Amino acid sequence: MDEAQPRVICHIDDLLASRGLTLTQLSEQVGVSLANLSVLKNNRAKAVRFTTLVALCSALDCQPGDLFTVVR
Repeated sequence: MDEAQPRVICHIDDLLASRGLTLTQLSEQVGVSLANLSVLKNNRAKAVRFTTLVALCSALDCQPGDLFTVVR
């Protein structure tokens, strides 16, 4: 990956910790596989469906900007 390109960083780990949830519990709540959430939390995802984003925000009681930041 070209380091000059902006990157999107996922903050699921921080949100889970602050809410006392595990990735497995989040997976069950949002209906997304543990493997797919792991890809997302490890910043390897290429895209996120809006339905998944809404489900994550609902389960974690947050806004999209709490889940992701862009690093330039």
